[in-house]
Amino acid sequence: MQFKHPEFLYFLSLLIIPILVHLFQLRKFKKVPFTNVAFLEKLVINNRKSSQIKKWLLLCCRLLLIGGIVIAFAQPFFSNQSKETIQHTFIYLDNSLSTSANGSSGNMLKTASQELIEHGTETGDYSLLTNTNFFRNISFEELKNNLKKVKNTSKQLSTKDVLLKIASLKNTTENVIVSDFQNITPDAFEGTATNLSLVQLIPEKRNNLSVDSVYINQNEANSLVVNAIIKNQGNPKENIAVALYNENKLLSKQTFSIQENEEKTIPFSIEKSSPFKGLLEINFNDTYPFDNTFYFSLNADERINVLAIGDSNEFLSRIYQKDEFNFNSYSLQNTNYNLIDQQQLIILNEIDKIPQSLVTSISNFTANGGHLIIIPSENSDSNSYNVFLKNVVKTGSINPKKNDSLKITTINYNHPLFKNVFDKKVNNFQYPYITTFYATHFSNASKVIGLENNQNFVSQLNLSTSKVYWFSSPINKTQSNFTNSPLIVPVFYNIGQESLQLSKLYYRLQQTNTIEVNAQLSKDDILSINNNENSFIPLQQTYQNKVQLTTNELPENRGFYTVYKKDTPLQTIAYNTKKSESKLQFPNLQNAFSSDQNITVSNSVKETVKKITQKNKVHWLWKWFLGLAIVSLLLEILILKYFKV
Repeated sequence: MQFKHPEFLYFLSLLIIPILVHLFQLRKFKKVPFTNVAFLEKLVINNRKSSQIKKWLLLCCRLLLIGGIVIAFAQPFFSNQSKETIQHTFIYLDNSLSTSANGSSGNMLKTASQELIEHGTETGDYSLLTNTNFFRNISFEELKNNLKKVKNTSKQLSTKDVLLKIASLKNTTENVIVSDFQNITPDAFEGTATNLSLVQLIPEKRNNLSVDSVYINQNEANSLVVNAIIKNQGNPKENIAVALYNENKLLSKQTFSIQENEEKTIPFSIEKSSPFKGLLEINFNDTYPFDNTFYFSLNADERINVLAIGDSNEFLSRIYQKDEFNFNSYSLQNTNYNLIDQQQLIILNEIDKIPQSLVTSISNFTANGGHLIIIPSENSDSNSYNVFLKNVVKTGSINPKKNDSLKITTINYNHPLFKNVFDKKVNNFQYPYITTFYATHFSNASKVIGLENNQNFVSQLNLSTSKVYWFSSPINKTQSNFTNSPLIVPVFYNIGQESLQLSKLYYRLQQTNTIEVNAQLSKDDILSINNNENSFIPLQQTYQNKVQLTTNELPENRGFYTVYKKDTPLQTIAYNTKKSESKLQFPNLQNAFSSDQNITVSNSVKETVKKITQKNKVHWLWKWFLGLAIVSLLLEILILKYFKV
C-alpha cells in the first residue's frame, strides 16, 4: 500500500488522546466503609466488569475513528507505479495516406482516434505524435481535442524518427505506436530497449489499382500520346474505366482489363496544346482511393538557350534542334558578348586562343549558373587555356598537345548523362578514336568517357553554381571520328537538357524536387507557388537567366500548382503522392515479436488501451478508511446509548 500524502500520517499521534482519556476512566474505585452491604458484593463486581468492557469498546471505536480519518486524508492506494511516478503515455498515431483505408470498423484513422478517446484514462498526462504535429505533456482533455483534429497527410515519419522521439522524452511509462506499418520491416525495431505496444491497423481489402506514372510520346506535329501506366495489386480486374481530363473537361475514356499483379500501359491520343492540366482518373473502389487519380501538366514550349562559339559547329545544329533549343552559332570574331548572359549553355568549340574579354564574360556566366563545354582545337594555346581555367574553373591545367592515336574505350554508365541511354553495358562497342590529345590535371574532375590510356576524354567539373565539361581532344573529322559515334548525341543533348531543368510532367510529394524557371528577377523579386487553397515561398536561388526552386515538405496536398512572379503566372506544376503509399506491403508483427519481452503486438486499439489502463490503474483506499471512521462513530453512539452498566 502507498500513500499520496504520507505527511498526514504524523497525525496518528492523536491516538494518544483517547488512550489517555481511557486511562483516567479506568482509575481504581475508592473504598467507602458501609455496614450491612455484604449482599451487594456480587452485583458490584459484575457492574465493574461491564463498565470496563464498555470503556474498552469505546476506546477501540475512538482509535478507529481517528485512525480512519487520518489515513483517509493520507489517501492510500494500490498501484504498479510508485506514488512519485506520474503516468505518462506516449502515443504515435500514424496519419499517413495509407491509414485512410477502411478497416473492419470503417476508416482506420478515424476509428483509431475514436477508440483512444473512448477508452483512455483521465489520470496522468500524454504526449501525442503524428506525422505533422507533436503535443507534449498534455492532459487527457487536450489529447481528445487534438485527436479529433487529426487528418490524413502525405507526410510520413520513419520508424527511426519515432523511436528517437520516444528516447528523447525519457519519462514515459507507456509507449503506444498505432500504424499500419506499411513498407516497414520488423528489423526497424531491433535493439530497442523501450517497452513498446504496437497496434497494427489492418485494411479490410487487399486489392489495389493505381495510376503508377505517366509519360508522353509525340505522335505527330500537332498531337501527343499520353501513356498512363496502371499498376494492379491483387486479383485480376475486368472492364475498369479510366478517363483523361484537361482540368475539368473530359477528353477521353477507355475501359481495360488487367491481370493479377500486372502493370499495363493505356495510351491516350490528344491534341498538342499548352498549358495542359492533365488528370487521369480510375473509377474503381479499392483499398486506397487517393492513388486512383493522377495529375500531370504540360507547359508552353520552353527552349534552352545554347550558344556555340567556334568555326565548325554544323554537328551541333543537328543536335540542338529548334523544337527544344534556341541554338545560335558564331565565330570567335563575330560573337555578340551581350548574348552570353542570356544563355543556359555555352560551347567553346575548338578556339585556338581565348581572349581575355571572353575569359571575363565566361567567368561571370558560370558564376551565375551557366553551364559550359570546352573543346580544344588542334592548335590550342596552352597558356591561354590555362589562364582561362584559372579564372573560370579555379583549378587545373593542360599540357601541350600530344599527337597520339587513342581509342575511346571507357563509358561511365552510372553518370547522369547516360541515364536511360543504354539497356545494358556494351562490350562489342565500335570504339571511336582521336589523334590529338591534351593531358589535363584536374583535382575534382569526374570521368564521363575515358581513353584506353586511362586518361579522361570527357571530364565533368562541378563548380559552386554550374558545371563545366572538358574534352581532352578536338572532335573535328580530321582529328577524331567521335562526331560519327552514337555517343555524341546523348553526351551533347543531355548536357543541354541539364543546363536548364525544365518542369517535369509531375513531381512527388515529400521528396526533394528541383525546378528551374526561365526567368530573370530583380533584386527584391521572389517566386511563389500556390493553388486555390494554399500558397508558399519555396527555397530559391536566383541566377542571371534562371531561378532554381527547391521543394520538399511543401506542398502537402497533391494537385496543380502555379509558379508566380508577383501576380504573373509563369508555369504550372503537378504533384502526386509517393509510389510507396500505394503498396500493399505489411509485415506480420505478431510472429516477428512473439518472443520479445519489450514489444507487445495487437490489432485492436481498444484492447491495448484497456490493458494499459488496467495495468496502471490506481486502486484508491481512502473511501474505505473514511467508511471505517463513520462506522466507528456510529458504533460509539450505539454503545453509549444502549450499553447500560
